[in-house]
Amino acid sequence: MSDSSLAPRLSAAHHRVRLPYDRSRITPGIVHLGIGAFCRAHMAAYVDGVLASDPSWGIIGASLKRPDTRNALAPQDFLYTLAVRSGAGTTTRFIGSLLDVLDATRQRDELLAAMIDPHIRIVSLTVTEKGYCHDPATGQLDPEHPDILHDLAHPDSPVTAPGLIARALQLRRTAGICPFTVLSCDNLPANGETTARIITGYAALQSGALANHIASEVAFPSTMVDRIVPATTDDDRKLVCEASGLWDSWPVMTEPFTQWVVEDHFPNGRPALEPAGVEFVNDVRPFELMKLRMLNGSHSSLAYLGYLAGYEFVSEAISDPAFGAFIHDLMTEEVMSTLPGDVGKLAVYRDALLERFRNPALRHRTWQIAMDGSQKLPQRLLGTIRDRLARNASITRAGLGVAAWMRYVTGTDEHGRKIDVRDPLALRLRAIAEAAGDEPAKLVDGLLNVRDVFGDDLPRNDQLRTVLTDHLLSLFGLGARETARRANLAPAL
Repeated sequence: MSDSSLAPRLSAAHHRVRLPYDRSRITPGIVHLGIGAFCRAHMAAYVDGVLASDPSWGIIGASLKRPDTRNALAPQDFLYTLAVRSGAGTTTRFIGSLLDVLDATRQRDELLAAMIDPHIRIVSLTVTEKGYCHDPATGQLDPEHPDILHDLAHPDSPVTAPGLIARALQLRRTAGICPFTVLSCDNLPANGETTARIITGYAALQSGALANHIASEVAFPSTMVDRIVPATTDDDRKLVCEASGLWDSWPVMTEPFTQWVVEDHFPNGRPALEPAGVEFVNDVRPFELMKLRMLNGSHSSLAYLGYLAGYEFVSEAISDPAFGAFIHDLMTEEVMSTLPGDVGKLAVYRDALLERFRNPALRHRTWQIAMDGSQKLPQRLLGTIRDRLARNASITRAGLGVAAWMRYVTGTDEHGRKIDVRDPLALRLRAIAEAAGDEPAKLVDGLLNVRDVFGDDLPRNDQLRTVLTDHLLSLFGLGARETARRANLAPAL
């Protein structure tokens, strides 16, 4: 699709672009690692809402692996369109908080220079679970990760988020500059604590003094982020162009709902984001647990089941009565009982989630949500399962979410079509599936023994093993829809 054949290119100079602040006055205060669609629909949008009152919080983004985002946004002055879609229609808004995007593969020195600038008071990141180079089952740095080994051997030219952050903090310390706050916006349990543990652990492999400095002087507030952001398509670009009259190479599509809960610990300052809707709290863990288990756990379960059954989009899958009832009862009968009571009305939150999943304008692909399952299961489903097992309670529904993942990673759906399984452990998982052949019990045994996912405790649990084997027998024999229907008939204990 050619942009020139459609409309003028989005740019700061175009008369159609109007922002509620003078962009020439905006200066950077944040460096964000992993400037993907989620950050642009979430954090960058919140920050954009406060720049009129405080222009010192512009964002310098960085792509750690590929130059795609820079290549798309540089010709349009790093402006982009935020398109909010619902059943009632689509609204668009230009976002100007992103001042630059650096390609870390070619601009590493520029990125480190930005991170040690005293005006940068926050380094935030959305690098997905795998970008932390850690063991998801333990939350510890994986010292044998190939990229970590590279960074340890070449500390002046790091390629990972832990390596970049540790190097920048070291350079700031040497120069006598106050450390920045490290703000994780990824779906990790206690993401601030996890990030602190990973970065301090990485630093300790280089220098005990640096590790002690980071542990004592650097703040790592935890956050809970929530907004569904599907991948942008060419049809989305055309829709945005028709709405604004300008061609945007990489607009961001999202939903009306957005939530950001942040622990208020920023020794070097922060933007006053409360008017934009950010909730600052002393402890984010109850909110994070609610979101991980209710939203993310049900989202993943729906994605695996829906994809196996042939549904391309979440809204299609949740509209299937069998899957809609299953997801409702997964949250109601199993997940909600594991959550603290101080996070508000869980039934109201559940109903809001179901409504979001049904949004027909938000074409969120089940395949996209199914990516990186080995990294996501520990946080999204296995915590619920562990808590339920400790109470001798039923894990039928949460177990089906895990079994659906096991069926998915075999690489073939129930219609015999090949699945493009995107996962850091994809080759290992596929080898296990091939060795198991058509025997579900062997598949369960093989996959449960992936300690990176299931740890040391769950492979020894006979109740879980039985539930997973029974579900897999049904998934292979009866299909995802009927298996979900039958699981929903199980009593909640």
